[in-house]
Amino acid sequence: MRPVLVDSGFIVALLDRRDRRHAECRAAIQDLSRAFVTCEAVISESCYLLRRVPGASLAVVANVDEGTFEVPFRFTGAVSAIRAIMLKYRDVPADFADACLIHMADELDTGDILTLDSDFISYRWRRTRPFQPLIPLLG
Repeated sequence: MRPVLVDSGFIVALLDRRDRRHAECRAAIQDLSRAFVTCEAVISESCYLLRRVPGASLAVVANVDEGTFEVPFRFTGAVSAIRAIMLKYRDVPADFADACLIHMADELDTGDILTLDSDFISYRWRRTRPFQPLIPLLG
């Protein structure tokens, strides 16, 4: 079964009960029985964005420790590919975490993603395949 990619906006909304999309993100994972995969850039970005929510950064790390969020990606072997993705989407622009997720889609053969980032409408994996956001993206 193909894994589901996880982006930082989703993690933030999932762990911050005050986020306007919190309930929607919680509901999105209720029926999914697939692995949730991400990268260290997303984990770092999520911890930073949640730094003012008591216990949230620890919850992000705990989710990795408990295997809820798997982190199979290693930047060392993908530097050239990530750089090429960032160059390709420099007008969007694709940040480092987005570029890592695009690369992971290629590597893991999945475009299914939990994200709130509408830039994923523009991004393509395997050059031409659109991502399949599992939560409706807003404007």
